Amino acid sequence: MRIGYARVSTQDQKLELQTDALSKYGCLQLFKEKKSGKNKERPELERMISQLRAGDTVVVWKLDRLGRSLRDLIDLVAEFQERGVDFVSLQDGINTATATGRFTFNIFASLAEFEREIIRERTKAGLDAAKARGRKGGRPAGLSKEAQGKAKSAKILFDSKTKTVEEIAKILGIGRATCYRYIDHASGERLTAPESGSLSPEEEQS
Repeated sequence: MRIGYARVSTQDQKLELQTDALSKYGCLQLFKEKKSGKNKERPELERMISQLRAGDTVVVWKLDRLGRSLRDLIDLVAEFQERGVDFVSLQDGINTATATGRFTFNIFASLAEFEREIIRERTKAGLDAAKARGRKGGRPAGLSKEAQGKAKSAKILFDSKTKTVEEIAKILGIGRATCYRYIDHASGERLTAPESGSLSPEEEQS
């Protein structure tokens, strides 16, 4: 069974854009949540997970509708896989039932692990790093380790030709201009960013 999960951040936002797309995709059951992505208590998500069976497919409109963070997203999809459940994100073109979808998600998992190591390193050496920045003054040259990880992931996704730069930027949670800069940094080439256009209603939804 295809099972849809839709979420908006506030009571004022509408779920129809997501639920219409999920229904069109063939979801026979929909779970609707009006909670901030930062809120750990998401009863509809928990209710959906408790009812999942092997062979089901969880479908969301966009990745950020499911996970509170990249790490949270990876953990949820890993739980789905352990239960024999596939995962589809309509706007991001991800389907873990396919080889390409699994490859893309493995990149996310690697990035999440890298970010976790960075956080651990910062916690251990944060005070020393702050003092070092204070002595040197100004902003250190080049990219931070965290940014280097995102640059590497951006370059991999860009080279795979499965995502546009705009889609990669959304996935990594960075601006489009920053995404171009990261790809430049990782490839040593200069890309020209196209002029910004107006956002569609789908892109404007948070």
